[in-house]
Amino acid sequence: MYKMTGRRILVIGGGIVGLATAYRLQQRRPDARVIVLEKEASVGRHQSSHNSGVLHCGLYYKPGSLKAKLAVNGIRQMTAFCRDHHIRHEICGKVVVATAEDELPRLHELFERGRQNGLQGLEMLRPEQLREIEPHAAGIAAIRVPEEGIADYPMVCATLSDEIVRHGGQVVTGAEVTGLRQSASGWTAVTTAGDYEATYLINCAGLHSDRVATLGGGDRDVRIVPFRGEYYKLKPSREHLVRHLIYPVPDPNFPFLGVHYTRMIHGGVECGPNAVLAFSREGYRKTDVRPGDLWDALTFSGLWSFLGAYPRMCLDELRRSFSKELFCRSLQRLVPEVQPQDLEPGGAGVRAQALDRRGTLLQDFHFVQKKAALHVVNAPSPGATASLAIGEYIVERIGQDLPV
Repeated sequence: MYKMTGRRILVIGGGIVGLATAYRLQQRRPDARVIVLEKEASVGRHQSSHNSGVLHCGLYYKPGSLKAKLAVNGIRQMTAFCRDHHIRHEICGKVVVATAEDELPRLHELFERGRQNGLQGLEMLRPEQLREIEPHAAGIAAIRVPEEGIADYPMVCATLSDEIVRHGGQVVTGAEVTGLRQSASGWTAVTTAGDYEATYLINCAGLHSDRVATLGGGDRDVRIVPFRGEYYKLKPSREHLVRHLIYPVPDPNFPFLGVHYTRMIHGGVECGPNAVLAFSREGYRKTDVRPGDLWDALTFSGLWSFLGAYPRMCLDELRRSFSKELFCRSLQRLVPEVQPQDLEPGGAGVRAQALDRRGTLLQDFHFVQKKAALHVVNAPSPGATASLAIGEYIVERIGQDLPV
């Protein structure tokens, strides 16, 4: 048992959101002892390192929403953090491309959203202007988003962990939380590395955030359902087809963003992702099955409501998962020259997607505040980009509840 001495705050989850929250806590409450509990052998092992690596600046999000505010603040904070700590990043810019007439109204709506969210340097591009910066992209119009970029998020996680320890905090790995007990003085977290006491608890457990919230006495009206996103990579000889980040105009009938092209910080170009139900919350391969995770998803009424609302989309995503040709056909909408033989297997990530019982995907950040505890139940994209801003927001939100 690690006994409580003075003010102690436990952060469950050593992904980028948990680490950024602990980092901001130390800055705002240097009198408190901050301890991060991470179940893996090192930090940032899941969503934080299995993502596209993009720095999102807030183009897509409804003006005034929490997501929009945190994305706009977050990209500037993350860029500054990378610069100050010599972490590889690049503000390479992005184009959002309309390939059909019916996409033009949505493209103009995106442009207005970006302006209202405070994005700088946005430009509407005619086809010939698009060809100047992306010669191989197809499109009848596009938005140029110069503030977007890419970053080495695994290195961000490692650096945040080092900074937490350097400033007197603790990052405990191999510490899976298996139980939470609340008392008059705070919480005891039962973990595989021993028990830890604290006066306040913050749950940033990502793919397992709903389960940790349940351990703390919460309900499961909102549940994490894992969706795997699979990528291909362009072969080196074809990487010249993509210069920046190339994204489609989001389809309002499709709850995910759609396949796109992403330059990677260590070289190469990723193409994807799709979105298919994962049979394990950490299932990065089709063959990964964890019976408990699968049972958890299949017995949740919200999943069946979602599947019933989007049957065609779910079937198409599954077919693309098993067919490079179909996957390539989606990519060709943006870059027609790409052929199946240009693609080689890439990585995969698992999105911790929160669903409610009606089958609605929670698109914004979702926090549940309890006595002496805050649960981050949903931190979707742009969670990595916005992580430092999320941490700042959490510290402000719980400020009055933290013991003095």
